[in-house]
Parts: sequence; structure tokens; C-alpha cells
Amino acid sequence: MGQKIHPEGFRVGYIHDWKSNWFNERDFADMLLEDISIRDHIEGKLAHAGLSDITIERRGEVTVDIHTARPGIVIGKSGSEVDALRRDLHKLTGKPVKVNIREVKRPELDAKLVAQSIAEQLQNRVAFRRAMKRALTSAMRSGAKGVRVQVSGRLGGAEMARTEGYSDGRVPLHTLRADIDYGFFEARTTTGRIGVKCWINKGEVMPEGYRSDQGEEPDDGRGGRGPRGGGR
Repeated sequence: MGQKIHPEGFRVGYIHDWKSNWFNERDFADMLLEDISIRDHIEGKLAHAGLSDITIERRGEVTVDIHTARPGIVIGKSGSEVDALRRDLHKLTGKPVKVNIREVKRPELDAKLVAQSIAEQLQNRVAFRRAMKRALTSAMRSGAKGVRVQVSGRLGGAEMARTEGYSDGRVPLHTLRADIDYGFFEARTTTGRIGVKCWINKGEVMPEGYRSDQGEEPDDGRGGRGPRGGGR
């Protein structure tokens, strides 16, 4: 059996950062539960707002960064929605909570948002192959190095559940320096739930001062490389 690991958790501390930035040895369990309840509340309240990521930081006060493709819906008319959310989180945690809204500039390169858009199309009875291919082409057109999409469940209302997937470009899951974004979302269809998974390769994160042409032999102008080139 292939042992699958979450592509983002695999790269934490190497090229990806933590989603919760704090440490408290004594009250660790309480703070972890608080983080989970904050995330659950935000995801439940802003399910329609194209949420990509929620990062939590604790430096004296609790700071919540909400990354969304539709910041207008989250902020509301003259900031009314965000104020209501701040009050809810204050009531939930018993502490003052600072909320920052960050816009996702290119939603077609965000794996969670791509999976969510495919799931929404499946709920609206769009053919699953068309939805997957459309997401694939738009991500590749936006500059992704590789995309892989997979849907599982009763596809097309079939009696037997199955898995289908499409991929384009390179998605090297074992290359730690490859910036792989992973997203999962469930489509609640009338015949049952359909899981949508998406992997997007955004390119390689290289260390400081690295030149991509290092290690290559210079071209000697005869069509070969160096003294062992393809000359006579």
C-alpha cells in the first residue's frame, strides 16, 4: 500500500511555514482546542467566501489572518461583517482577537480554491470531466509548473463509487524544495459526497545565491557540451 502524506505538512519547516505560530508548554492543549474552534467558526460562517487559508499568531494578543478570494464578502458593507466576526471570536475565546483579511490575488493557483470550485460545479450538476479539465487548463495558463486533480465518489450518480483523475505538467511530491500546494474539498451532491483533491506545483524554492545554470557544462558551439560533446 502507498503511504500518503500531506504535501504541506511534509514541507513544514523546510519551505512552508506553520499555520499556527505560537508556543506554550503549559497551556498547549487548551490553546490548540481554541485554535481549532476559531478555524471551525470561521469556516462555518464564511463557507461561501472562497476561504483559502487561516493562520493564527499569538504574541500577547490573538491575530487571525484570513486568506480569501472574495475579500468584499468577508469585510461586508463598511466593515460590518468583519466587526461581527471579531465580536464572535472574542465571545468564543474570551480574549481580544485581531482579524486581518488578505486577498488571494490568483485563485486559480490556489489548490484549496481550485478544489472548492470543482466541488461547487459538481453540486450544480456540471459534468465532472469538464469541470476538472477546465480547472487544469486555467491553472496551467496562470503559470503553474504542474497540476493534478482527482475526484472520488459516485461520479455522475453511478451506483458504484470510483476514482478518476487528470494531470498536466510535473508534480514531484518527493522533491522537498518543490512548492506543492494541496487542497481538498467535499461536494455534497444528491447521490452522496464526492471528494475533490488538487495538487499544484508552483515551481522550486531555491536557496539564496543559487544559479539554475550551475553544474551544466558550457556549450562549445559545435552542438555538443564541452570536450565530450557530440562532435566527430
